[in-house]
Formats: sequence, C-alpha cells, structure tokens
Amino acid sequence: MESQPAVLPPPPEGRCDILFIAGEHSGDQHAALIAREVQQSHPEWRMSAFGGPALESEGVQVLHDLTKDSVVGLVEVLRHYGEFKRLFEDLLTWVENHRPKAVVLVDYPGFNLRFAEALSKRGLSRKGGGEIVVYQYVSPQIWAWKAKRRFKMAEILDELGVIFPFELECYTDTSLPVHFVGHPFARDGYSNPLKYDPDGAVLLLPGSRKQAVGRIFPILLETIASYRAMHGERKFVCLYPEEGIRNILLQVLEASPVDPGHIEMRPVGEGCRAAAVLTSSGTMSLNCALAGIPGAIVYRAHPLTHWIGRRLINIEWLGIANLVLGKELYPEYIQRDANPVVLADKVQACLSDSSLRVAYAQGAEALLEQLHGMPSESVAQRVAKLVSL
Repeated sequence: MESQPAVLPPPPEGRCDILFIAGEHSGDQHAALIAREVQQSHPEWRMSAFGGPALESEGVQVLHDLTKDSVVGLVEVLRHYGEFKRLFEDLLTWVENHRPKAVVLVDYPGFNLRFAEALSKRGLSRKGGGEIVVYQYVSPQIWAWKAKRRFKMAEILDELGVIFPFELECYTDTSLPVHFVGHPFARDGYSNPLKYDPDGAVLLLPGSRKQAVGRIFPILLETIASYRAMHGERKFVCLYPEEGIRNILLQVLEASPVDPGHIEMRPVGEGCRAAAVLTSSGTMSLNCALAGIPGAIVYRAHPLTHWIGRRLINIEWLGIANLVLGKELYPEYIQRDANPVVLADKVQACLSDSSLRVAYAQGAEALLEQLHGMPSESVAQRVAKLVSL
C-alpha cells in the first residue's frame, strides 16, 4: 500500500454534499456512474471520495486512491491491517470535520460497514443521532457467508440498494429499507467494453486485485504456452484496470517463458472483441457473460485463504453469472484444478464448438433479463431523496 499524508485535503469550496467510498476498481466505476447522474440532476452539489480514477474522471475530488490498496483474502488483509486502520481513522476525522450530507458506500463491505458503524458510534450519522445519510450500494454477499450482518446493517445504514434481484429476500426479516436498483451493466445506455467476435482474440482477465493477479496471471501465461504447443498460434489480449496492475503483469511476464510478443496488453477502457475468455471471478466476468463470450473462470488464492474460505463460504460457484443463473454457465477452475493443459483445451473447445457459442449467447439473454429489472428510482435519486428528508 502507498503512504498516506497525515492530513487529508479539505473539500472543494469548503463543503461536501456526497462522500463516496469505493475500495475496488469495479466499485469505483459504479460510483462514477452515480456521480455523473448526480451532476446532471444536482450540478450545485460538491462531491469527494475515497475512490479511484473513474470517480476522478467525473470531476469528483479523490482524497485518496483506495483502489490502489485493494487486497483480497484473510492473509492479505491482516498483512495490511495497520495501513487500513490509519486510512480509516484519517477519513473518519475528515467526515467529522467537514460533515458531508451523505456518505455513499459502494460495495467493499469489510471497510465500509465498519465505517458506517463508526459514524453511528460517533453520533455523526442519522442512525447515530446525527445528520449524515449513510447509503450502501451493492449488498455484501450475505447469501454466501456472515448472514447475520444484515441485522447490524439495519442498525447503521439508512438504506441499501441491491443489484441482484434475489438479494431482496435476504433482508425481509430486518427493518432495513432495501431496493433493487438494477445492475449497472444492464442499465440502458451502458456500453460493454467487451464484444463477442468469432474471429477475435482470446481474452485474458486476471483481475484487479494485486495479490490475486500475481497468482492467476502465471497460470494464464502457462495456458498460452500450452495452447500454442497443442493448437497453434492465436492472438491473446490481456486487459488491465490501471498502471499498478499493468506493472505486476509485466513483471510476471518477464519472469515467464512466454514471448511478450504472444500477448497484447491493453487498458480495460480500450475493450476487446473476443472469441473466448479466461477470467477471474470478479466483476469483469459478468461483462464477459453479458457479451456472450464463451470461456471459463480461473481462480487461485493463498492456500490458507482458500482453506478458510471453503469452511466459511456457503455457495456453489464463485462466478457472478453462475450465481445469478443458478447453474454453471462458466466452468470454474479453482486452485489446483486450474491446469494450463486443461485450460488450453477449454479455450480450443470455445473456439471450435458452435453449440457452446449458442449456450453462452442464451445465457447472456437470460442474465440481461434478470439484471435489468424495472427499478423505480436510481441510486442517485434515492440518495437525493434521503438527503432532502
């Protein structure tokens, strides 16, 4: 993690209407869409964030780029506990000093729900007797683990916006107001950076978290070598979310036997037309599914993190599309099952089997239907309404 100045800068013009907290690249992108809509409906509002480059591109003041600090897994979190604690306290002091009208927490529940609780304990949030609205966008995966969190959430949050329709049922036994606001990837006007093209490249998506990328990308490079040895040449493209991840990819590539000329590196924003994909289980895997790109999920965590996770997490799949559809559209190759020879054969099947292409196209249609929904109000509208109450 990068060093953090002792004092965070004040908000523009000395005031803040909305503070976003988004600790991952996907959350940063979701928050940026909300900020854009807020600017359209309330151009007079001022916004600050613990976020990343997507929020900054929308003109939001980024106090600290939290996406550069993103880690996953118990072992990795414990390793950086001191840095996260300092950031947490610095931001809490900032909120106490500058009193935003609303704090919009985007995903990132380990940090965000603790922050909401701290706001309540200090009497800053409405649930704690103060004036600040606390809105959580994107539910933690209580349907997978730590289900009892929902009762604490009802005590510390003013409202929750969920992006998967099945999540509404998870909160029916609480007092927390919960609304399905539609998934941002299924909203009208959303431009998916990924497209299916039978003549396109083989897409590699190792993720956006540094530790996960360092474990997954070597497998993907070995898969390239295996594919070329068994099936011949093919264009491979790897997308990265920001320069820090690109640097990790280049370091791994330099240490591998794969010729750098056999893989093209591109920022996510440039997108890709792909005929097949190998992807981590993160948010971009849903973009793949909505584009109907055939492929598989590849994931490898720290052995201890994986061992603990298997005992705590009660879900059948890691992939978002698989969870929403309730079936395995994307085969999942986890830990030792992520074998480069097996993955190379899977890529070839995706490229050559027309029945697979049809199955993924049908899966894309079913996903879009479930995720689009008919939300009566957007997140920006909900937050604005709560602020005005």
